[in-house]
Amino acid sequence: MSDAIWKPHVVVAAVIEERGRFLLVEEETDAGLRLNQPAGHLEDGESLLDAVRREVFEETAHRFEPTALLGVYRWRHPDKGHTYVRFAFTGTVLGFDPTAPLDEGIVRTLWLSAEEIRASSPRHRSPLLAKCLDDYLAGRSYPLELLHELAPGRVDDA
Repeated sequence: MSDAIWKPHVVVAAVIEERGRFLLVEEETDAGLRLNQPAGHLEDGESLLDAVRREVFEETAHRFEPTALLGVYRWRHPDKGHTYVRFAFTGTVLGFDPTAPLDEGIVRTLWLSAEEIRASSPRHRSPLLAKCLDDYLAGRSYPLELLHELAPGRVDDA
């Protein structure tokens, strides 16, 4: 048995639709330019909801308010061996700041139809993009009250 502690990468993502089009980012990756929903890593001390608000703004310059949990997804990258646990949210765009710089590596934002997204599958960053889109189109939605953010505090061993 290994003494190493396994730690998955916890990420948040947003599935954002307006008038039949979905907000995606085109980003530089080790494998070249890829498409993804606005997504990124949860930071230490940050709530999941704050993380998805921040990531959407940093990657797209859109202010996003999550209204529902779409799902929780686990995926292991076949080449890197990293496991990702993705909390995907749906919600609404509250505004856009055209002067805000986009995160390093983000080339541009795109509004694509579901058909255009499916047709671009060889350029998807991971299968999570298509799975989240399919779940959204199937009407999956869970209340944000499923999430519980507990304050730091002492926990006595039982």
